[in-house]
Amino acid sequence: MTLAGSRPDWLTFDCYGTLIQWDEGLLNGVRQILDRHGVGNVDPATVMRIYDKHEHVLEQAPMYRTFREIAGESLRLAMEDLGLPCDASDTELLTSGISKMPPFPEVVQALGELKKAGFKLCIISNTDDDIIAGNVARLGGHIDRVVTAQQAGAYKPSRRIFEHAHSAVGAGKDAIVHICASPHLDLVAARDMGFRCIWIDRGTGRPPLPDYEPDVILPTLDRVPRLFSDIGWI
Repeated sequence: MTLAGSRPDWLTFDCYGTLIQWDEGLLNGVRQILDRHGVGNVDPATVMRIYDKHEHVLEQAPMYRTFREIAGESLRLAMEDLGLPCDASDTELLTSGISKMPPFPEVVQALGELKKAGFKLCIISNTDDDIIAGNVARLGGHIDRVVTAQQAGAYKPSRRIFEHAHSAVGAGKDAIVHICASPHLDLVAARDMGFRCIWIDRGTGRPPLPDYEPDVILPTLDRVPRLFSDIGWI
């Protein structure tokens, strides 16, 4: 696997799971919610898997809803499926916790290296502006642009959010390489739209698509500057 084509002007990134520790942060938030309801014996990973299923279904509904609304409804449905209580304060705990999720250990340095090499960096994320602001503040000031589902009125893998991002940065898909960790969102869009894509496979167990292979698969973000150096882009 290799990256064909010319050096891109922009690198676009999935945020949660690629730059920010989503699974780890979500598990911690769910664990706190279970503890406050006195059901700490319930496996938070089970709640998270059910939450994840509901979230993706709700994001693809015809009428756009904010991520804060979707996160709250997904949590309520997951807890309901397990016969557990849930209230508005649980939603606030979850969404406020998302803003505080830290980056993976290698991310800030890797972004800095890419920025220093002259690439412009944009995040494309299924979230709200106010939620992601806290995460972006933890990325070392290297991000040039943030495009959210709230701005586009659509969630990945919809073409609409990617087309909105490409328009926002003023670059066509041939001048962009997308870097992501989500097979069922970002890789679907890469397959359907034909943009170049690096998949950061962090070993979460999320399988790749059966009918699409990303241009490159790497285990961590710090391998991206090394790859770009090897192919003469840095």
